[in-house]
Amino acid sequence: MKLENKVALVTGGGRGIGRAIALGFAREGANCIVAARTVSQVESVAEEIRAMGRKSLALQCDVSSRESVSRMVDDATRQFDRIDILVNNAGIAKSQPLTKMTDDFWQEIISVNLTGTFLCTQAVIAGMIKRQSGRIINIASITAKQGMPYISAYTASKHGVLGFTKSISLEVASKGITVNAICPSYVETDMAQLAIDNISGKTGRTPAEARETLEAMNPQHRLITPEEVAAVALLLASEDGRGINGQGINICGGAVQF
Repeated sequence: MKLENKVALVTGGGRGIGRAIALGFAREGANCIVAARTVSQVESVAEEIRAMGRKSLALQCDVSSRESVSRMVDDATRQFDRIDILVNNAGIAKSQPLTKMTDDFWQEIISVNLTGTFLCTQAVIAGMIKRQSGRIINIASITAKQGMPYISAYTASKHGVLGFTKSISLEVASKGITVNAICPSYVETDMAQLAIDNISGKTGRTPAEARETLEAMNPQHRLITPEEVAAVALLLASEDGRGINGQGINICGGAVQF
C-alpha cells in the first residue's frame, strides 16, 4: 500500500473532495485525521475509515482561526505523534458583483480559503522539517489560474493559494517536503449544487439548464468527480509523487492548459 502507516490530516474532510481524499488515503494504509466545522460530518467519515481497519480522529476546526487550528494540530499530534500529510481542503465559495461586495463578504472568503491554508501549513510544517519528510497538498481551483465574473473574492483567494504553494515549495524543497496544489474545475459536490441553485435562481433557468452551464465549462462536458481529485492527491502524497513540487495540477478536462 502506498501510504501504509502514514498519518494524514484532511481539513474540510466531512464531505465532497475532502471525504474522497480521506477515504482514498485510508484505502492505501494511512491513518487519517478529518477536520471540519461540522462535527457530525467528520465523525461519519472517521467511522468509515475505522471500518477499513485504520485509525481515525474527527476534530472540529475553523481554519480561519489560529487558536482553532493550533488546537486541532495539538489534538492530532497528541494521538498520532506526527502529521506526515496535510491536505488543505477546507474552503467556501460565494458569488457577488464587485459593486455590491461588502468588506465582511471579502474577508470571510479570504480568511477561510487563503488564511486557513497559511495557518494550517504553518502549524504542521515545523514538524515536517524536523523529520525531513512531509507532503502538503492544497486544494485550489482552476480559478487559481484564470478569472471568472462575480467570484472575484474566491478567485483572488485561490490565486493566493497557488502563489503560496509555489513559494513554500521552494522554502522546503531540500528538506524532504513537497508542496503542491490541485486545481479542479467544478466538482460533483454540494458546492457545485449551490452554484447550480444560484444560477437557476438568478437567471430563471431550470436546475438542469444551470447544470449544463457548469458542464459546458469543461471541454469534456461534465463535472469532475471527487474521486478524480482524490486520485491526484494520492499520487502527490505517495513516494511516486516525490519529484512533483510547487505545481498547480489542473483537473478540468482541458479547460485550462497552463
